[in-house]
Amino acid sequence: MTQPPEALPYDQRTRVLVVIGTRPEAIKMIPVVRALQDSGRFRPVVIATGQHTDLVEDLIHQTGLRIDANLRVSREVDGRRPSLNEMFARIMVGVDRLWSEPTLPEEYRADGRREVNGAVACLVHGDTSSAAAAAIAAFNLRIPIVHVEAGLRTSNLLAPFPEEGNRQLISRIAALHLAPTTANKLNLVREGVDFDRIVVTGNTSIDMLRWAAEQGGGFGPGLEQLETEPRPRIVLVTAHRRENWGAGLERISDAVRRLAVAYPETRFVVPMHPNPAVRATITGVLGAQPNAHLVEPRDYVHFAQLMAQARLIITDSGGVQEEAPALGTPVLVARDTTERDEGVAAGTLVLVGTDPERIVAEASRLLDDDAEHARRAARPNPYGDGFASERIVQSLAHILQHGEPPAELVGTALRDAVWRRLGIDEPET
Repeated sequence: MTQPPEALPYDQRTRVLVVIGTRPEAIKMIPVVRALQDSGRFRPVVIATGQHTDLVEDLIHQTGLRIDANLRVSREVDGRRPSLNEMFARIMVGVDRLWSEPTLPEEYRADGRREVNGAVACLVHGDTSSAAAAAIAAFNLRIPIVHVEAGLRTSNLLAPFPEEGNRQLISRIAALHLAPTTANKLNLVREGVDFDRIVVTGNTSIDMLRWAAEQGGGFGPGLEQLETEPRPRIVLVTAHRRENWGAGLERISDAVRRLAVAYPETRFVVPMHPNPAVRATITGVLGAQPNAHLVEPRDYVHFAQLMAQARLIITDSGGVQEEAPALGTPVLVARDTTERDEGVAAGTLVLVGTDPERIVAEASRLLDDDAEHARRAARPNPYGDGFASERIVQSLAHILQHGEPPAELVGTALRDAVWRRLGIDEPET
């Protein structure tokens, strides 16, 4: 990548908002925040919505960054957790207050000290309700929206729900689209998004994985026994998607139970999602199985170590589908559709749905057949080279500060297209 220009004095740097709601968002946006800071040209203002409060705060602090405001939208009122619509509304109102009030509201204070007002763009990530709500709030405030991880599609509004609707909504109002892959860019072009307003960057999750792989460490609390074994055979399982709640989670858990019975020497590690309904379903099926380790959520470094050590992963998570192949770990996707078709085409992912028979058959094949496992593990990862965040920052500098475009682009077509979309002749910096 190119060398950054000389750093500007801090009060002269361009201020941008970075909104983070969930732990997966934090994992993928931390490299972007760090790249913005390291550029010497930008002042990232990190807003946590509080959708995953403790998990996000812990991860951000672990990486040496800070949060400037926390909307705490998941807080209980009268002992009741907010509904999806209530959380959505709290995010929109929170962003509006942060923007319009001259001082940071007391209830939103976190560990940062940077002002929110005056930002010239709002970065949101992916397809969470936090991203969609923040994007609508920014749009209503006439703050240009930059969509990181744009263009993923299943084209089925019910799978995943509500994520597919969220990301389609953001695409309609975003000024700049940062797509992980060429296929994602083509999805957007087919929907009528200007070709020149889309930059293929790779996925920032690979950037974060590079950092985590350098940290070392074990598997985290509750798995100390595995760390003492010379080469434990691990199957990592993550399941939490809303469309799988209920019967889908029961079927996934039943498949894992069958595998645990069939392979008693294999350790099935299941980090538990914070949602009580998800936990109750999984515990009800797997709680009595001795080689099924139902543990608390891992911090990112510990989870990265588990992904690297695992023989295979069974998951309905989006991020794992991108990250695990970079470590040579085959992935079985416990969903009927995926917006990450590149991995399926590359052979790093296999769609198995929630059918226990198919999950057991595909997992058994990878557990029993060393040659097949080696073939899958050797497949190249289609999701990036670890420099996505640098491309993102360079794209922003090109648009907002007349910098050079990313190496993959020629001329000023990107900058011109974004300016036209915003209806401006020159951006404010």
